[in-house]
Amino acid sequence: MSTLNIALPDTLQAFVEEQAVAQGYEGEADYVRDLIRREQDRETLRAKLREGGESGFGAPIDDAYFDELRARARKGQ
Repeated sequence: MSTLNIALPDTLQAFVEEQAVAQGYEGEADYVRDLIRREQDRETLRAKLREGGESGFGAPIDDAYFDELRARARKGQ
């Protein structure tokens, strides 16, 4: 595992410490790692949304679509 050292203003350091404690992290590093992981997840989701948006439309979404969706849900599919 690599180490990253960052300098924070006192106000940000205090915020990180408070959030780590309030959210039950073992320490500030765990809190910051989780923030980075969440940002990675958001970036992945954004990329997938862009990809979906650029792929064009599939089947039309109308009443028939939702009727079929409900029927499949009732059948457990």
